[in-house]
Amino acid sequence: MTVPNAGLATAIDAIRSGPQGPEIAAIFDFGGTVIDGFPRKRLLRRLFGRRGAEDVLLDGIRNATTDGEYGRFLRQLAEALAGKPEAEVDELGARLFKRTVYGHLYPEAWQLIRVHQAAGHTVVLASSATRFQVAPAAAALGVEHVLYTPMATQDGILTGYADGKTLWRNGKAEAVREFAADHGVDLARSYAYTDGSADLPLLSLVGHPVAVNPDQSLTAAAGEQGWPTLHFRPREAPHLADYGRTAAGFAGLLGGAFYGVATKSPTRDRQQMADALMAHAANNTLSITGVQLRVTGAANARAPRPAVFLFNHQSQFDIIIVPEVLGGGVTGIGKKELTSNPIFGPLMRFVGVTFIDRSSTAKAKAALVPVVETLRSGLSIAVAPEGTRSYTPDVGPFKKGAFHIAIQAGVPIIPIVIRNAGEISWRNEMVARRGTVDVAILDPIDVRDWDPNDMDDKVAAVRQLFVDTLLDWPKPDAD
Repeated sequence: MTVPNAGLATAIDAIRSGPQGPEIAAIFDFGGTVIDGFPRKRLLRRLFGRRGAEDVLLDGIRNATTDGEYGRFLRQLAEALAGKPEAEVDELGARLFKRTVYGHLYPEAWQLIRVHQAAGHTVVLASSATRFQVAPAAAALGVEHVLYTPMATQDGILTGYADGKTLWRNGKAEAVREFAADHGVDLARSYAYTDGSADLPLLSLVGHPVAVNPDQSLTAAAGEQGWPTLHFRPREAPHLADYGRTAAGFAGLLGGAFYGVATKSPTRDRQQMADALMAHAANNTLSITGVQLRVTGAANARAPRPAVFLFNHQSQFDIIIVPEVLGGGVTGIGKKELTSNPIFGPLMRFVGVTFIDRSSTAKAKAALVPVVETLRSGLSIAVAPEGTRSYTPDVGPFKKGAFHIAIQAGVPIIPIVIRNAGEISWRNEMVARRGTVDVAILDPIDVRDWDPNDMDDKVAAVRQLFVDTLLDWPKPDAD
């Protein structure tokens, strides 16, 4: 049976309706299953290029690794890691995830992991790679249990060699079997997801084996065994055309901003000029870059007003998306660092964005005081309560500032849930790819009766609305 990408919901429904509890495990391979592996190096570069620790760790995260490739990886590890402090390579792995690896995370894998966690299943990342490659991603995904090939050390210094068996082929299956015995896991009712035929021993252990983006050998085996197959969209680097459209999009943004201000300048009304600036700038940018929005709950963007609109933050493109879906009559709150951005800084100042210094709680609170009066004057506020962009599709912890503002001003909170903006423009990039961003504007939340000194649970419940919506997306509005 093949479950196409559009049929991922079918697989999720089966998990939700199936057995629940920690005795059921969901075991995920890493490269090719949770992370879209890095491209294989060309032969000459592989043979004669320098192979530092960074190169070896990244190149070792790949799809459908063969026996020969894994053997070369171990030899390269021995050369690159020998003599290095273990703590230093741990730090390198964390930096590589935040700089590069995060962009290769399959959103579909994140969704499956979250659904298994919601079912109370024991989620495990099991990889033939090292801790330095896998652990940072596991931490970002909230996965507690990680099985990997351990590396030997002497007095905190890496020898470059594996400490015992590698988690390759039967080695991974044995490690999973031992984990199951230690944690009371029933493998006959558990799930395993992997992309390569090297993991056939692992898939044979569980009652629910799933082939993800399978190689040729695993495709054949899955067909013979009747195992389901999932296909995730590849996580590709930007193409030359993406860079061209993005550059043109920024030019369109500036042109639209100037045009919007010019059309309303005869009114001498600052708010009308600000609204026209945002409308023309956002529309131009989206049109030129080839990004479309598919909105659910658009009526909640128009009423009630004024309101505090909360949006989850994955991409720098969010500051284009939010004005487009909200229309006029809104300004924002942003971090002080944005004032130095040569494009967005001046534009955000013109539309009245309040900038806060996150390094000082006292300064941040003082900067937010005038925002209450802004709301009382009839202007709405848009803010990202996470305070920073996330590395995964997940929603980070919420800061309470926006909730305090809404309570003091007596206005509702309206959640704006943005899905897949991080696929259009990765967290650390300004390049935009063509595509469609889904936006759900949820029902208003009345906070007038909230106790500012006792609202942790209510803030957590609002955050959970975002998580639940991302996992169970509502149908878009009819045209």
